[in-house]
Amino acid sequence: MLTGRYVAWVDASAGVAGDMLLGALVDAGACLSAVQGAVDAVLPGAVRLRTEEVTRAGVRATRLRVDLLEPDSPHRTWTAIRSLVEGASLVEPVRESAMRVFERLAGAEARVHAMAVDEVHFHEVGALDSIADVVGSCAALHDLGIGRLVVSTIALGSGRTRSSHGDVPVPVPAVLELARGWQVSAGGEGELATPTGMALLTALGAASGPLPTQQVERVGVGAGSKAFPDRANVVRVVVGSDIDAEDADNATELVIEANVDDLDPRLWPTVMAAVLEAGAADAWLTPILMKKGRPAHTLHVLATPERVRALQEVIFTHTTTIGIRSTVVAKTALSRTWVGIELLGGTVPVKVAHRGGVIVSATPEFEDVAALAAATGQPVRAVLARASAAAAQAGLESGAAI
Repeated sequence: MLTGRYVAWVDASAGVAGDMLLGALVDAGACLSAVQGAVDAVLPGAVRLRTEEVTRAGVRATRLRVDLLEPDSPHRTWTAIRSLVEGASLVEPVRESAMRVFERLAGAEARVHAMAVDEVHFHEVGALDSIADVVGSCAALHDLGIGRLVVSTIALGSGRTRSSHGDVPVPVPAVLELARGWQVSAGGEGELATPTGMALLTALGAASGPLPTQQVERVGVGAGSKAFPDRANVVRVVVGSDIDAEDADNATELVIEANVDDLDPRLWPTVMAAVLEAGAADAWLTPILMKKGRPAHTLHVLATPERVRALQEVIFTHTTTIGIRSTVVAKTALSRTWVGIELLGGTVPVKVAHRGGVIVSATPEFEDVAALAAATGQPVRAVLARASAAAAQAGLESGAAI
């Protein structure tokens, strides 16, 4: 659970692993001793974290290393790891975040291997260094005060690799399972995203997307273990003040309006689609009665100042109006993110409105619900009800922490 006041964007366009993410967070200013303390709470006396500065394809980065202080058995069960985390002396946000990561990973492994979640044996991820990467990353996010995590398109890789199960395709099955609902790409040859890295990003990330609006305060670069001559094998983290959240009550926009009394009413859906495609924040239509008793409509378009001129051109082009007026308005809006929910073999985006780290509402996107209903031959109302229930089961409900 992320509870801080800052937003962080993770650039995983070159892939992601647990040590790369942790290295980037430490490079961005997370206190290494605080991170070590959290890891020691879960794995007392088992590992030591250290960093070194390296370059990857000419880019400076921090390489996070986990030194083992005792012999390791990399095959731990989900039950064993859960006991370690639950019994550790951790601050609650770090404990909850770590549990969420391991729970998501256990669910992916269970689905891949067709077994019950409690029967899952973590192989590479059950090793001490991977546990340290997960707990350390959760502690680093807490230390940096991150309250919202946005993730770029994640490069997964391609080809084949060796695992404890033998020769497997890339992306490996667990990574591909964890990628459901997230924006991904191949990104290059080899295994670019590990299960640990994917679990961290998809369990703690609020959404996929580009760099969010923010006042940048810190930048961190974490290095992967391999150096490639043609690309920088790094994860970048950008940390800043969440302007979307802080300015939600103070945004200034404009309402553009036009009265129209001589347009074929069948054309209004195309007009609305055109203004929305041109960048309008919203658009709506109001029936009115004009002079001499003529029935008409008022087109209202909400827009940011920089979009007004383009939207005026769209309105003049697609309607018969000969005059447009604009009014400056104060807009109050909640921050919103989108989370993919697995349902009936597909993924339904859920729009999550939140404020102060708490969910205000969570609404499945209706068009995606309707498309899924058509694909599965079920009534739209039934799929909508199932999507709402699945969102609630995933913790996306009013009053829950995001």
